[in-house]
Amino acid sequence: MPSPETVTAPVAREFVAAAEERGLTVATAESLTAGRIAASIADVPGASAVLRGGLIVYATDLKGILAGVDADLLDRVGPVHPEVAAQLARGAARVCGADLGVGVTGVAGPDAQDGHPVGEVYLAVSVSAQADCPDQGTVVHRLDDRWHSPAQDIGAREAIRRATTIRALELLTTQVEGGLELKGNKPAPTSVGDGDGKAHFGP
Repeated sequence: MPSPETVTAPVAREFVAAAEERGLTVATAESLTAGRIAASIADVPGASAVLRGGLIVYATDLKGILAGVDADLLDRVGPVHPEVAAQLARGAARVCGADLGVGVTGVAGPDAQDGHPVGEVYLAVSVSAQADCPDQGTVVHRLDDRWHSPAQDIGAREAIRRATTIRALELLTTQVEGGLELKGNKPAPTSVGDGDGKAHFGP
């Protein structure tokens, strides 16, 4: 079976090339992927021009301590929630001083967590106030079940973690190639998407 690095490398290279061309930097806040997104970016030659750093926030309390996720929110909804992903993304960008932040949180398995099934994963990409793009702000997506099949020989847990890494890199590339450039200082609204749809989620 192909290694995680082999599968994610082309997507990571595409993101690094696009971000470097525009002079943009990125930081990550990762739960279930435990640093894989940042590591995939770092594997690309020249990544130092793009990658600022990353936070591994596997434990629920560290999502607040390191990334600044609201403690009341974590108490109320738990760690697996779209707004938690959004705050992770914004926290990563803020703490590391990056133009882009990506946050991921969810259940990789093998067991469900607090009523959330295996495979429920939220990914967020945040564009800081220093960056200008058509879809500025924080966009949250839920990982589509089609991204990870339990029948894959790598196993459901590995499939979910790998799919989350790839999807996060693709979302970052989409934001960058959508016209992102450093310019001005604008407010950043937030939206949340599930599949192909989007809805406003709040500041």
